Amino acid sequence: MIEQTPSRPLRIVSSQAAIPPPVSLPPRDTTRWVASRKALVVAAVERGQITIEEAMARYRLSQEEFTAWQCALTQGGVKALRMASMAERQAEQRRMAERQDDLTTH
Repeated sequence: MIEQTPSRPLRIVSSQAAIPPPVSLPPRDTTRWVASRKALVVAAVERGQITIEEAMARYRLSQEEFTAWQCALTQGGVKALRMASMAERQAEQRRMAERQDDLTTH
């Protein structure tokens, strides 16, 4: 049976369970990883839409990076991914400032 409502995407309903619609993956050339894009990649892997190996190759991710996304999403949802992104940006800004200091002092 097919169920369609105006506020939701089309989904197929079976007698056992509803099959969620496929996740729209971010473009392969994504460089700015906002929380919502990270969540899409994790969801696609967890639903079996792509394998973790495919996700890592497609987006040039390390195993640790993907696992961190997955753990953050599981433990705190998209908000946790957003907070992780903020911490990553702050760490990168600190590293860049340190490099700049090293260049100016040497």
